Amino acid sequence: MSDGRLSVFKTYKLYVGGKFPRSESGRVYEVTDSKGRWLANAPHSSRKDARDAVVAARKAFGGWSGATAYNRGQILYRVAEMLEGRREQFVREVADAEGLSKSKAAAVVDAAVDRWVWYAGWTDKIGQVVGGANPVAGPFFNLSTPEPTGVVAVLAPQESSFLGLVSVIAPVIATGNTAVVVASAGSPLPALSLGEVLATSDLPGGVVNILSGRTAELAAPLASHQDVNAIDLTGADAGLATELEVAAADNLKRVVRSRPQAVDGADWSADPGTHRLTAFLETKTVWHPTGALGASGSSY
Repeated sequence: MSDGRLSVFKTYKLYVGGKFPRSESGRVYEVTDSKGRWLANAPHSSRKDARDAVVAARKAFGGWSGATAYNRGQILYRVAEMLEGRREQFVREVADAEGLSKSKAAAVVDAAVDRWVWYAGWTDKIGQVVGGANPVAGPFFNLSTPEPTGVVAVLAPQESSFLGLVSVIAPVIATGNTAVVVASAGSPLPALSLGEVLATSDLPGGVVNILSGRTAELAAPLASHQDVNAIDLTGADAGLATELEVAAADNLKRVVRSRPQAVDGADWSADPGTHRLTAFLETKTVWHPTGALGASGSSY
């Protein structure tokens, strides 16, 4: 009986607000491997999908930014656990997406899991690195603390469909921001599968929203959206990045434009450092007067 069984093909969907909708436009586009062989039909997201993702990210921001850094770290570590459990699936998808051998794809997936663990460990430490007490001349405490920027639009790398993807998502949410992610246009399947992992990793719905489709078509409404606070242009080519920077200036978005001359030539396996953690943090500085204690006039 098994010889006549039909295969059950995987249906890839968007990940928005903790749910898995199809594109509201009903459009799909063919995704092929490095040799041109058909792999799946991916949702072709519309501007409406992008706006819906921003609404979901904004709704989730209060709860996620208000969670303790330790709790965020636990959830990011849980993501790494879930990825480890689905390792073989991601090895297969990365191999197809990037034209890699199984062993090389496995190394990429292992590095991506390790990258989640790296950022999970930083959630409750970055505040001590970039914040602290400032010396001032006067009877004041002066304290600076980092706070998340808000809703961040992320254009994922075009060539590094998984390790690069993780490397731009994890630091955004580790610091309390929420994200609207535009996956690699040519290789979106690992990103769409990542949405399934995030949905089962205690990550609140809306913290990460993943769209597939044409990068330029989705990036334009995100760059000009008045409720998007920042944008990461990693997946945009130099010409598109310049257009998006102009659009982003309308509401003074924070813009990260990393190595536009050869973004996908970057070595995503290198030590990530902390620059992506601090890229979407704002610094809040509070002044508080000190008081005199007793007749001696000593202060605290």
